[in-house]
Amino acid sequence: MQPSRRRAFVSQALLTAGLVLLWCLLWGMFDLLTLVTGLGVALLVSFLFYLPAVELSGRINVWWTAVFLGRLLVDIVRASAEITWLVLRPSFRSSNALIAVRLRTSSDLIMSWTAEAVSIVPGSIVVDLDRTASTLYLHALNVHDDHDIEQVVAEVLGTERRLILAIGSRTEADALRHDHDHVSTGRGA
Repeated sequence: MQPSRRRAFVSQALLTAGLVLLWCLLWGMFDLLTLVTGLGVALLVSFLFYLPAVELSGRINVWWTAVFLGRLLVDIVRASAEITWLVLRPSFRSSNALIAVRLRTSSDLIMSWTAEAVSIVPGSIVVDLDRTASTLYLHALNVHDDHDIEQVVAEVLGTERRLILAIGSRTEADALRHDHDHVSTGRGA
């Protein structure tokens, strides 16, 4: 089997397995009838609502995956406490912003997961994702000035960076490390 066909088959098999799992979770049962009907529904949905295959890098860095998940958990708890404080504070005055963040990746998977990770942290929600321009548009709470906007952008790019290092392609991860080395030593922009 050719490598491109093998990748397409694996991608389709993963999608089908995910849909079957979702079907079983929705019904709350994992018996033979639920699995078979789930497989039928998954194949029907895959055929009727065809989606192009998502390129998987075939690489998972366990350390960076743990870093990503740990930081995501910390961000959720921290942001929840900050939002609670903002709402309970008597002098709270709403200040929101719509912010465009240009991502470094062109991978649909990394862009989607970055958008999901940013959205589940309280205080911001992704309102649009422009695939061709690799840009996330998000609504953020408690933004008062340019410094706050820069902080939101830095948090989004940090999330994307951790995802690239965790599951991105080796080329993207190496390029990211190379760019980071240039910025940290003052040799790059």
